[in-house]
Amino acid sequence: MKQAVHISEAPSAGPDLQELLDLVARGDQAAFAKVYDAVCGPVLGLVRSVLRDPAQSEEVAQEVLVEVWRTAPRFRASRGSAMNWVLTLAHHRAVDRVRSVEATTARERRAALLDRTPEFDEVTEQVESRLEREQVRRCMRTLSELQRQSVTLAYYRGLTYREVAELLSVPLGTIKTRLRDGLIRLRDCLGVSA
Repeated sequence: MKQAVHISEAPSAGPDLQELLDLVARGDQAAFAKVYDAVCGPVLGLVRSVLRDPAQSEEVAQEVLVEVWRTAPRFRASRGSAMNWVLTLAHHRAVDRVRSVEATTARERRAALLDRTPEFDEVTEQVESRLEREQVRRCMRTLSELQRQSVTLAYYRGLTYREVAELLSVPLGTIKTRLRDGLIRLRDCLGVSA
């Protein structure tokens, strides 16, 4: 009869994993060493299949084994095998790590976007400036060709009235009149009060 018992037991005759967990629950360090040896391979394999990163997998597997030591009193054989309980702990811990890494990545992505997003005032100024430039262009199109040339040379190219007159081969007084009339027309078009 004893031979039948030895045949059905694992080759390393001794307590099974459930019995070892019961001993670990009472603080038996030698029993924990045997649990560790029995489950570390399957735990690491499961964790690695979830995380894919060898370094993180080893870290999480270590955390799982510490959790087995701390929570061994919670194991209930009526709910399943000892190995399933340990592997469930491993799976939960690995999934938690994936979620944590994803949350960190998302947080870092949002922070990077915020760093690249210009301040509201800057965006407002850019929009207003663009709208003002477009309005000036539209109003410039309402000027006569001679007024537009004079205003462009004097105010956009920075030439003096005399240089504009010389460049266009027109008397200085004529340029002054064109510029005055052109600026009045621009002022009225832009809605600027005098």
